Amino acid sequence: MDAVQAQIARNMLESGDYVTARLNGVAYLEKSPLIYWVMAASYKVFGVHDWSARLPLAFIVVLLAWTTYRLGRWAFGDVSALYSGLILGTCVGLFLFTRILIPDAALTLSITVALWAFLRLVEGEPQSMRWAAIMGAALGCGLLLKGAIAIVFPGGIAFLYLWLTRRLFVLSVWRNLRLGTVIAVVLLIALPWHGLAILRNPPYFVFSLHSGPGDYKGFFWFYFFNEHLLRFLNLRYPRDYNTVPRLLFWGFTLAWLFPWSVFLPATVKLGFKSDDRASHTRLLALCWIALVMGFFTFSTTQEYYSMPIYPALAILLGSAIASGSRWVTYCGRFLVGILVCLFAVLVSLLYLSRGVKPVGDISSALTQNPEMYTLSLGHMSDLTVNAFAYLRAPLVLAAVAVLIGIAGMVYFRKRMTMVVCSVALMMALFFQAARLAMVTFDAYLGSYPLAEALQNSPPGDLIEGDAYYAFSAVFFYTNRSALLLNGRFNNLEYGSNAPGAPHVFIGDGQFVELWKRPQRYYLLIYGEDLPHIQKLVGESAVHVVRSNAGNYLLTNSPL
Repeated sequence: MDAVQAQIARNMLESGDYVTARLNGVAYLEKSPLIYWVMAASYKVFGVHDWSARLPLAFIVVLLAWTTYRLGRWAFGDVSALYSGLILGTCVGLFLFTRILIPDAALTLSITVALWAFLRLVEGEPQSMRWAAIMGAALGCGLLLKGAIAIVFPGGIAFLYLWLTRRLFVLSVWRNLRLGTVIAVVLLIALPWHGLAILRNPPYFVFSLHSGPGDYKGFFWFYFFNEHLLRFLNLRYPRDYNTVPRLLFWGFTLAWLFPWSVFLPATVKLGFKSDDRASHTRLLALCWIALVMGFFTFSTTQEYYSMPIYPALAILLGSAIASGSRWVTYCGRFLVGILVCLFAVLVSLLYLSRGVKPVGDISSALTQNPEMYTLSLGHMSDLTVNAFAYLRAPLVLAAVAVLIGIAGMVYFRKRMTMVVCSVALMMALFFQAARLAMVTFDAYLGSYPLAEALQNSPPGDLIEGDAYYAFSAVFFYTNRSALLLNGRFNNLEYGSNAPGAPHVFIGDGQFVELWKRPQRYYLLIYGEDLPHIQKLVGESAVHVVRSNAGNYLLTNSPL
């Protein structure tokens, strides 16, 4: 996924077309463009690198933590604000789901800013015109990040909040919101791209609830009907995604907020009904959580779809911990118990893998569960006990981090600020251990060695034996296009049916014809596809250039 997003941004920069996203020359119409635009801007300043593609997202995450801190400071004061910012910045989910180039952290930022501006407008604070413009800008940017959901969430949360506070029909409240200014700014930011995308990808306006193969209806239908409405109803075609069961989706949210989610019971004692800024903010946070989680309870879900509620949970948790209630003490003791168990698990994994000598890369110690790979963390199911022999350094660092957390919570148990800082330090070290583990996994999940081999090989045309996503990192690192063998499915299938779409999809018959030509061709394939290729063209016509984690770069002529 990372390389796909990064390559779209590069294609925009090189082509000058910032309206229609393309991969391998094929229109990619399902996503909003703002995340690509900021990556393209980073390329323009720093050059095209993997790290410059990630830089804007890193800045967005820092800005999100800062915004959560400022909202907490405005509502509750310095101490709660500090805790809220630390909670958001050191929770598991924000770390995990910003390792991949998805716009959800940016969407979360836009929702947070919009709701903070909404609160300030409802409270009738001065400089209302400025806050209305800020709210409009946040909503407009959200539309360009993730589509209509960026309006549905803040709008639904605001509606629920006003209804619960019995201000839904209070005229002065609606005057304070300055909706004319908000709507004008939203349209100024979001309307140009939507209009141009419709005009450049006709037919212009098709209204249909049918989604199926080979049926091209332009950008408007695909983006608004197929990608928004039909995906919500789990009727979208192509169905290139999986969905997390509802109970797991809710349960995972506790895991993504770990270790701070342990303190959630303490939020029950907070005040939500008083007529003051703090209570109003807590009530908005409850509406925030209920609306988002309720929406996805009736929709398709990925593990990271709950990210927009992270700031709301961080605000509630920061306020609860700052209250110093006895519930906070009880929750802290429970967290110490969990950390002791986690330390025991880490030590056990080190012990169980003690007799395994790492040979080669980690792929040799993993299982294959391709049915899980449409989930963001699907590759976690590939782990085995033997695989942890390749992860001894990260396991040791993780164990040290947990020990620091336990020691800090026990030693500073009567100084809550030091307890919070100790847990935050533990998580910072734990994330470093996770980063080291990801480096070990890179040989298994990445394709850089194949890209490097292709770059160092004689010139030749490239064929990829699957959908574009399969070896997208090779396309990014080499900046090449390819013919796609039996790859007309998933994300590029719809664009492949557009008028004037490039003929980059081939079948077995065309592949055999090309492979037998005297000119050089290269082929990227998964290891399980190798027997099929050898059967098509003969083993003697298949020459391995490089293998990596069971996948291959092949050529039709000896090097």
